[in-house]
Amino acid sequence: MGGDPATATDADWGRCIVLYGAVPYNAPRFAAHHLADNLARYAPVLYVDPPVSRVEVARNPELRPQLEGPRLSVVTPRLANLRVLLFPGKDRPAMTRLSTWLLRRRVRAALRALGARAQVTIVQPPHRPLLAGLHGQRRVFLVTDDYVAMARMLGFPAEHMSRGEARLARDADVIVVVSAVLADKFRAMGYQPLLIPNGCDDSLFATTDTAPPATDVTLSAPIVGFVGYLANRMDFNLLDAVARRGHSVLLVGPRSSVFAAKRAEALLARPNVQWVGGKQYTDLPSYMRVIDVGVVPYPDNQKNRASFPLKILEYLAAGRRVVATDLPAVRWLDTDLVRVAPDDPEGFADAVEAALAEHDDVLLRERRRTFAAGHSWSRRTERLATALDLTHPRPTAE
Repeated sequence: MGGDPATATDADWGRCIVLYGAVPYNAPRFAAHHLADNLARYAPVLYVDPPVSRVEVARNPELRPQLEGPRLSVVTPRLANLRVLLFPGKDRPAMTRLSTWLLRRRVRAALRALGARAQVTIVQPPHRPLLAGLHGQRRVFLVTDDYVAMARMLGFPAEHMSRGEARLARDADVIVVVSAVLADKFRAMGYQPLLIPNGCDDSLFATTDTAPPATDVTLSAPIVGFVGYLANRMDFNLLDAVARRGHSVLLVGPRSSVFAAKRAEALLARPNVQWVGGKQYTDLPSYMRVIDVGVVPYPDNQKNRASFPLKILEYLAAGRRVVATDLPAVRWLDTDLVRVAPDDPEGFADAVEAALAEHDDVLLRERRRTFAAGHSWSRRTERLATALDLTHPRPTAE
């Protein structure tokens, strides 16, 4: 990623979309990344990373790229990325207003450099009043998790998050939620949210069976795989139960710096468990190819009930068998292509063994891919673009 911001002006940005993400653009890919990439077919997109301070970077080496390279860089001719450096303590409740004002100044400067002005602003982080005072553009609050429940789990000030969430909902023209649970939550608050669940990059994962197999995987087949972010959202006890029965378990993805490290280390110490670290998104088909069953080992809690795990559809798009705990997102998909498992260790291991014993052939894999294609990011984004009156997409190849 990189480039001279001047090259963006050659693409005639004009009226663009500003998307404030909850994670950096170069981080593991979540819903906002996919929406940004696909919305760029309808209008140029400026993706704004969450601001960091030098103190945060010093404490967390994962954030070091935030200080490297240009602050404003061009990812594609119609998508730019802005990285913002602010002061320590910027996320404390008392400092939110000042840090938000500074953040908006940085964004305005970036828009001037791009020769653009915003026609849509999409905000994901719930604690910043970034939609207040905006005029002449559509204001969107993108809700991908139960942020208040997440704050409580991580020990952050939940009341501050709750107030910010209510403020953004009040200021938004459109509230977009990724799950039916979140839709119910905002309806109870008196709003009419737009339900746009997470999707999948069906065209990328359709290449799974022809992709070169990952060369760093040393496990014996068959392989039970988890592809995603290793964090507290997971229940490592479920994977440990699978490994205890002698099955190969492959973990693909970066590890959160704040999660059940001891439990993960115990799992990774098993000889039939391998963690290969984070990988480039475009390399994931090579890892999906060596996986026989993809798993979603998420316990039944408030945070997970409100989520819509991307990996469910990505496994299906790769043609793989899927075992997932009984989450509302799984029930919303309403398909027999996902085997639903209890979130207790032995019951989950039983479901995985049943999936491994299932007959699998070319026709079944094609049926899974066809189902996933009906839930592609392209289709999801089309619905959002229609709601925002962005109705003239450019061809995908462009």
